Amino acid sequence: MSCFPYGTLAEIVQEIRSKKISPVEIIELHLKRIEQLQPKLNAYVHLDAEGARRQARVAESLLTQGAQVGPLHGVPLTMKSCIDVAGWPCPAGSLLRKDYVAKQDAPLVSRLKAASAILLGNTNTPEFLMAYETDSLLTGKTSNPWNLAHSSGGSSGGEAAAIAAGCSFGGVGSDGGGSIRVPAHFCGICGLKPTPGR
Repeated sequence: MSCFPYGTLAEIVQEIRSKKISPVEIIELHLKRIEQLQPKLNAYVHLDAEGARRQARVAESLLTQGAQVGPLHGVPLTMKSCIDVAGWPCPAGSLLRKDYVAKQDAPLVSRLKAASAILLGNTNTPEFLMAYETDSLLTGKTSNPWNLAHSSGGSSGGEAAAIAAGCSFGGVGSDGGGSIRVPAHFCGICGLKPTPGR
């Protein structure tokens, strides 16, 4: 696959739709890369490997049938661990929330699923998203993929590290005062804080 692991989201969408790579293949490539890099980066808090494989098989079957598919069909994405995905832990980096499991999807997660994205897992954040470095007593520190001794930034540092390392093609963070923009800058990727109300 020409765009793995550092291609754009638009490139992977096109390669999946043109059947240059299947959703199953792209998920397996990502899971292998996560297995190799997670011990060094600590970007993921929760990895739903079996759920991603199951979603990929369904996505591949729909493509084979020629069904109408969503704009993100088969694309592996991640969520910051403060965004509810039904059945997943969502600790927001805090010992106070270590046993919290989301009961339902956040609205944006529902929209991504409706767009046929495949959710791999959720990513590390400092406690209650309150730092410019991604480190917490619950989940530990996330390293910068370009230099493991350096910070990935915060508070969406797990997202930035996962994307920059090729362990996710894209993801969703949160940003009140730079929490997407700072980690994106530190890790050398594009990070967008949407205009409020949009």
